[in-house]
Amino acid sequence: MRIGIASPVVTAVPGAHSPWETTAGIEELARIAAAADRLGFHHLTCSEHVAVPEEIAEQRGATYWDPLATLGYLAARTTQIKLATQVLVLGYHHPLEIAKRYGTLDQVSNGRLVLGLGVGSLEEEFDLLGAEFAGRGARADEAISALRSSLSRRVPEFHGESYDYAGFVVEPHARQERVPLWIGGRTLRSLRRAATYGDGWVPFGLNTDQLRGLLDTVELPEGFNVVLSAGRQLDPIGDPDRAERVLTGLREAGATIAGAALAADSVDHYCEQLAALAVVGDKVGA
Repeated sequence: MRIGIASPVVTAVPGAHSPWETTAGIEELARIAAAADRLGFHHLTCSEHVAVPEEIAEQRGATYWDPLATLGYLAARTTQIKLATQVLVLGYHHPLEIAKRYGTLDQVSNGRLVLGLGVGSLEEEFDLLGAEFAGRGARADEAISALRSSLSRRVPEFHGESYDYAGFVVEPHARQERVPLWIGGRTLRSLRRAATYGDGWVPFGLNTDQLRGLLDTVELPEGFNVVLSAGRQLDPIGDPDRAERVLTGLREAGATIAGAALAADSVDHYCEQLAALAVVGDKVGA
């Protein structure tokens, strides 16, 4: 099991971030990314919302840094760590739009892109962007198939009901021959979608028993990643035993990659927590 970092600063979900993050900027985030890179962590994340209704922002938070701009900057400040969108909402984009923009990111990062993709659930945001909410699951399946056919191709071709194209050049395109696609969701359908079309599953809001129950029902392809969240912030300096228990529990639940958020009161403290988490990870064989 590898350990990735749920990036601080880039989101501000109530109750799930530390006060110092509200005044931190790109330089603080870049310091953290460089530390995680140096310590050998698997990935950093950045999620996507274009605009969140005010009343919903009270629960989901209002701060969501744009993943393309954010990860593009971090690509220049790191050398090894993977750069994961967790997640892009498929319905907001044409597949070739993603292939061009994120294929360029894969080029400038020397092949470190991981595309986390989701169906989306915020109907108001779909309406704002002129995207159709109804039937989004079927369109997402087709969009993932289109991306698989297109991401690493100069002249991609795909023929489907929602997306149909051929004879267009996409240059630059992804450097990796197969960009990892992680599919988000919390249902059996999302897991089956991930096993059928993707390279990994990124569930949320499920306990260990629920996760194990879903994973036991689906035959996963060889090399498939199960990316499980460590939940509330870990404190590997102050409570290394809990950090060890959580990571061990994720591995036993079937995680091949764990995503960790860390408690900290400053950027310096966060980097110290990263070093402590690396020690805990070594102890549990992560």
